[in-house]
Amino acid sequence: MNRCIRPESVSLMALLLAGLFTFSAPAMALKDPTRPPGFDNAPAKAAPRTSLALQSILVGNGRKVAVINGEPRAEGQAFGDIRVRRILRDRVEVLDHGRLRTLYLEPLPQVRRTQ
Repeated sequence: MNRCIRPESVSLMALLLAGLFTFSAPAMALKDPTRPPGFDNAPAKAAPRTSLALQSILVGNGRKVAVINGEPRAEGQAFGDIRVRRILRDRVEVLDHGRLRTLYLEPLPQVRRTQ
């Protein structure tokens, strides 16, 4: 018994199979065994940067003080999630949530001389 498959049947089958694979692809997704655990989890949000304003720096004989957000701070001092790392003559290095930030003094406004 010889059966002949019609071309219309072949195209219909191909169309049905393509639709089947299209809609079932997410269900058939395989997990990668080399992927580390927790890789599919949403990434951790970065801690928001704290608003810091450096108002002044005082470096003297054995004493270093920086005024940050209106409060005097010494090297090594912590407030909130901020730790003052180093106080230099022109800048202050702080660790903000474990990330290094450098604070600079705002430039003074230019004053014109009048005669």
